[in-house]
Amino acid sequence: MSNNDIIFKHENHVLTEIQNFSSDQSLASMRAGYKNIISEYERLLKTTKHLVKLNDRSADRLSELASETQEKNNQLERLSKQLSKYLSPQVYDSIFRGHQKSGIASARKKLTVFFSDIVGFTSITESLEPEDLTAALNYYLTEMSAIALQYGATIDKYIGDAIMIFFGDPTSDGAKEDATRCVSMAIAMQERLQELSGEWATFGLHEPLRMRIGISTGFCTVGNFGSENRLDYTAVGACVNIASRLESKADSGKILLSQNTYNLVKDDVPCAEAGKLTLKGVGSRVRAFKVLDRGDVGPVISIRADQSYLRARLSALSKGELDQFKRSLKEALADIEGHIERL
Repeated sequence: MSNNDIIFKHENHVLTEIQNFSSDQSLASMRAGYKNIISEYERLLKTTKHLVKLNDRSADRLSELASETQEKNNQLERLSKQLSKYLSPQVYDSIFRGHQKSGIASARKKLTVFFSDIVGFTSITESLEPEDLTAALNYYLTEMSAIALQYGATIDKYIGDAIMIFFGDPTSDGAKEDATRCVSMAIAMQERLQELSGEWATFGLHEPLRMRIGISTGFCTVGNFGSENRLDYTAVGACVNIASRLESKADSGKILLSQNTYNLVKDDVPCAEAGKLTLKGVGSRVRAFKVLDRGDVGPVISIRADQSYLRARLSALSKGELDQFKRSLKEALADIEGHIERL
């Protein structure tokens, strides 16, 4: 017995009963009417069975379509995860949320741009086997990228051992905050590289890796550049060029800032003037500043109360300024003690 026969068991039984009843000779005069009813009922039953078969086929097809849709979704999810590795999280989210179009377009924004590279990388490539070089470079880039993402940076690209990063697009917390986070990120990278000093021997390196960094702040053109078939989301402009050239001028393990960046971070980051530098591709000499290491900073006094904050780097003050600072602190302390006595 088929599935349809099972479903319509009751209807089939009714038909049988009617057929038996209509064959009774005492009801011959009503036979024609009964036959007509039976014929209509049979036709209705046949139509209903046909509809059920169509419905079953539709259900099967819907099930197939659902399965195919799920597989397509899984494929898209896998492709999306792969694509996310080629874009910074901010750009990736902007594209997939529909905020960033895929056509050739750009905008003018104030960015803080970061460039870094490994000191002596050319000689390193000559001394290592390709497999060890690849493993070491990937490990280095992974560690540095993790710090960049922690500070909310937009990772533009890797160029061999070099890294280009910027702050201020697609989102910005303001030029000062962008610059401060960028320089703080650079310091964290240098510190992390020192922490990894003992790791590089496992890759066949005889000396720990050292990096140099250049940072500049200014207006850039940022967006999609390229052709209709191949686009690159990046930033271009004088600020980008200056950051790149500052990086090439930085000493091993040091960070050089342009004056624009220094002006934004000088209250939060200890720096010293590095002089005016002649940079390739830049028309005029650029005033640069180097970020001081913790050992170079000297003693720092910090005073915090409620929303007020005072920070003074003693090594940056002259003898006269130190005497004035000392007098001011004594006067402030006397005022505080007097106020406490009156409470």
